[in-house]
Amino acid sequence: MLYEIRILQPNGGASTLRLDAANVEAAAEHARRQGYGVLKIRAMNSFLGWASADERSFSLGLFSQELLMLLEAGLSVVEAIETLSEKESKPGRRRLLGEIVRHLYEGQSLSQALEQFPSVFPPLYIATVHASEQSGDLPVALGRYVSYQAQLDTVKKKIVSAAIYPLLLSTVGLLVMVFLLAYVVPRFSRIFGEIGGPVPVMSRLMIRWGTLVHDHGWSLLLALSAGLAILVLWLLQASTRQWIVVQLGALPAIGERLRMYQLARFYRTVGMLLLGGTAIMAALQMASHLLQGAMRRQLAASTQRIREGMPISTAMESCGLTTSVSLRMLRVGEKTGRMGEMMERVAHFYDEDIARWVDWFLRLFEPLLMAFIGIVIGAIVVMMYFPIFELAGSIQ
Repeated sequence: MLYEIRILQPNGGASTLRLDAANVEAAAEHARRQGYGVLKIRAMNSFLGWASADERSFSLGLFSQELLMLLEAGLSVVEAIETLSEKESKPGRRRLLGEIVRHLYEGQSLSQALEQFPSVFPPLYIATVHASEQSGDLPVALGRYVSYQAQLDTVKKKIVSAAIYPLLLSTVGLLVMVFLLAYVVPRFSRIFGEIGGPVPVMSRLMIRWGTLVHDHGWSLLLALSAGLAILVLWLLQASTRQWIVVQLGALPAIGERLRMYQLARFYRTVGMLLLGGTAIMAALQMASHLLQGAMRRQLAASTQRIREGMPISTAMESCGLTTSVSLRMLRVGEKTGRMGEMMERVAHFYDEDIARWVDWFLRLFEPLLMAFIGIVIGAIVVMMYFPIFELAGSIQ
């Protein structure tokens, strides 16, 4: 979600900052971490927002891969970004890279330059670059981020590809039902109206529906279009998406998998930050936006206990942020001093478990969906032809 923030700068001046964040609290927290005072926050629709189309389509993963290759080839950071700017064909992206180069020539570090564009470079990316500047291993950090983003994309692609067939099946079934109800049934209703005679209750309802569509088709179409437009606008709201996630989370099986998905992203993010040299408290704070609702409050309580000296595994277990597997792996990480690596292993374990569950769920859901669509379409067809069967029986 894109937010416009009216900020108070350290020198006393006021200005406007626009950035992407999960919610209002995350947007305000990001502004405060940069040293600004927050005066006012306003949500903006992403498709009507400030960022140009080129900036919104800026591929952070591709930028990181190309920058990594140029750095490994021996170019300096400034030379590498200048090269990327020169090859860029989109004016908005070229202007963005040119602004980064300008900040670098002014003496700012790469992380400071990237901070000027929060709608393009998320806090996690900036923190990764900043930690690498302290240790002098920017190529290693970029490689780690590229791998991190690839793992996240792999999970998303698995879920999206698994959902394509049920979505396509539902769309085709819905189109067939709309065709029957909006085109075939009205024509049958006129025939039945001319024939007359007693018909079953359900068939009578079908005839009345066909008559309604025939007499007020355009009005129904306009009402349906307005309803769909309102539904789409409602679904585009961030609060709506959060409400849907909460409702899905209340379902026994699906809710547990949503919880594991959030934990997988959280553990992977914290693990990457720890491997990059970020302190544990800062890493937990930066990854907190990946958790929603009650889980974010659980993380806040866990963070407070860690700050008071409680071991990470114990604090997370007491706040419900672990499973039996992740708890054991976190304890191993504490004993061996490889907490970042263990957190990434936990995330990988969760990802594999989610992938297996999605595959099982779709194997069960697809036949049930096909049977449901078949029953509905079959019922419509039977109700249309039932008066004809009755008429044929009466003639005999």
